[in-house]
Amino acid sequence: ENSRLTAPCTAAAAAMGVRQLAATVAAGGAALLLTGRAADAFYLPGVNPQSFSEGDPVKMKVNKMTSQKTLLPVDYYRLPFCQPEGGPKMDNENLGEFLVGDRIESSPYRLRMKQDMYCEQVCITNLGRGEQKGVSPNKVVRAIRKSYHNNWIVDNLSAASKIEDDTTITTRYWQGFPVGFVASDTQKAYVHNHVNLEIMYHPVETETDKYRVVRFTVEPFSVKHDFEPAEDDDDDTDQDEDGDGTDKPYKVATIVNPIPSCNGRNSMHTNYDMVYARGREPQLASGKVLFTYDVIWTENSDLHWASRWDIYLSMDDAIPAKVHWLSIANSLVIVFVLSAMIAAILVRNLRRDYARYNKLATDEEKAEDLEEFGWKLVHADVFRPPGFSPMLLAVCCGTGAQLLCMAIFTILFAAMGFLSPANRGALLMAQLLLYVLLGSVAGYVTARLYKTFKGKSWQKATTLVALGFPGVAFVIFFVMNVIALTQGSSDAVPFTTMLILLVLWFGISTPLVFFGAYFGYKQEAIEFPVNTSNIPREIPDQPWFMGIPFTLLVGGILPFGACFVELYFILSSVWMDQYYYVFGFLLLVFIILVVTCAEITVLFCYFQLCGENYHWWWRSFCTAGSTALYVFFYSFVYFKQLEASKTAATYVLYFGYMGLASLALFLMTGYLGVASSLWFNKTIFASIKID
Repeated sequence: ENSRLTAPCTAAAAAMGVRQLAATVAAGGAALLLTGRAADAFYLPGVNPQSFSEGDPVKMKVNKMTSQKTLLPVDYYRLPFCQPEGGPKMDNENLGEFLVGDRIESSPYRLRMKQDMYCEQVCITNLGRGEQKGVSPNKVVRAIRKSYHNNWIVDNLSAASKIEDDTTITTRYWQGFPVGFVASDTQKAYVHNHVNLEIMYHPVETETDKYRVVRFTVEPFSVKHDFEPAEDDDDDTDQDEDGDGTDKPYKVATIVNPIPSCNGRNSMHTNYDMVYARGREPQLASGKVLFTYDVIWTENSDLHWASRWDIYLSMDDAIPAKVHWLSIANSLVIVFVLSAMIAAILVRNLRRDYARYNKLATDEEKAEDLEEFGWKLVHADVFRPPGFSPMLLAVCCGTGAQLLCMAIFTILFAAMGFLSPANRGALLMAQLLLYVLLGSVAGYVTARLYKTFKGKSWQKATTLVALGFPGVAFVIFFVMNVIALTQGSSDAVPFTTMLILLVLWFGISTPLVFFGAYFGYKQEAIEFPVNTSNIPREIPDQPWFMGIPFTLLVGGILPFGACFVELYFILSSVWMDQYYYVFGFLLLVFIILVVTCAEITVLFCYFQLCGENYHWWWRSFCTAGSTALYVFFYSFVYFKQLEASKTAATYVLYFGYMGLASLALFLMTGYLGVASSLWFNKTIFASIKID
């Protein structure tokens, strides 16, 4: 889950880079492509289903509250909701859950397998002062107006939300259910103080009288209970939180005007008609409020435990597979057109060039002393080290290679089912650990390139690649953490988690970078098919369309156009709490992205060499990397769709992480551009005779 974008980045994980843009190659995803379906959820050895007997307690837990307006998750018990006896207890969470802001805690709601409950009372709690002009609203009202949603969990299964009106019933399997609503007529905030907990179970075939939870849906209602506190309820009316009434057996108040499900005489579950009957009013989000709930157990023999996540991952087919296929078809058209251009221009021209450069000159041609022209003229300069900061280019390519390998392995494990959403935080944990362990790749690539560029400060180059991008990511993450702390968000990670990140960075990643660099410097420099002269050749004036602005404009728009639809769904999973699990489509899109970046870079590299301009190293890096510029500009367009609140914290959070994601993509695609252009240049110059 995002993951959203949600979600802080880590120093060494390039976290948002893959979390939002991780489109990479996975061999295990090939089977998914053949079916054109999202990967079905399945569970690994060691992740065992939990079976219950009738009457066994089933724990319901609460997670962070999320909002698309603020983009800042908040701890559930930051609001004065009912608390369990002895106070809420935190679940054991992994590093990934902490980093994405998950805070899973116990709740006061009592559930027992196959035992329906009718208008069960939880507690009486004081939500605070009422809404008045010129007076600051209470916490609950502020949360409702900021569109915060509750995210509850039963047996590790996230709650779907069921919203009902006069004509329709809508069930949504992402984003949880709203804390309350703002009435369109009075503009007052009302709290959802009653919930129907609808739970489906499946009988276990291999065990007698055992059942497993396969679906969890919450239908929230706002019911104004007129009540008198029970004599043994010692809730303090002057406090904003629940008193000790939660541990009293099932009854904390006597309801004066009960709806039919709450009168204690009828075995009827709360429904829409009861709540909105004539004379009934919703509950204002202020003052003393009684919280109640129904529990409805339903058997579902067709839905098995192993496939209970499928409807979440497909979001109940809210986004049909046809949309992804149309996006891929559109992308393939771009690839075919670009490939046809390369076939028509490069192949035809290269054949002509090879024939012209390799034929023996006749006496007449020698007498006429015909001038050579084209890319052969720069054979003595084409592999000259870049004029601007060879060390920086080597460091950028090393980091890009590390990010690329991290993305490849992440999508591979995800496609194989190792990173199921059932394992919360697993995706971010995988990215973090893979980035750390692949530090040797960054060191090796940097060392090979820097040695090829005849660089001497290898310690400085290795230190830069070990501290450069992780340092930028850590600084951004630290700033976001400070903002989260000031806003009281659960995105703020504890100090111990920061220490763990620093240990991973300096204790594992940095030594591995130096380890890879050691072997890189031990290798011979990259061999080139032609020698480089001592005196650089003068570069003639270039036409306007070979200038940097035009190449960046064209070089980035085609790869971006090939993947922007899939990018939209990835951003939705990050910032809108939606699930993204169609790794088969992601595989295809990434292959298209890689091919498009390589082809457009090779095409511009050939035109550049034909113009006798041999400064192709940085140009190739920036041509492919300009895809990231379009992604960053697109983030501005996407931000408007979020309906996010126009606060400084929201702007910094969103654009800070999107900037980091774009930087990671820039380095990754930039490395692809340099690698493809280097291969292309070595190939064509090895195919001609040099006098």
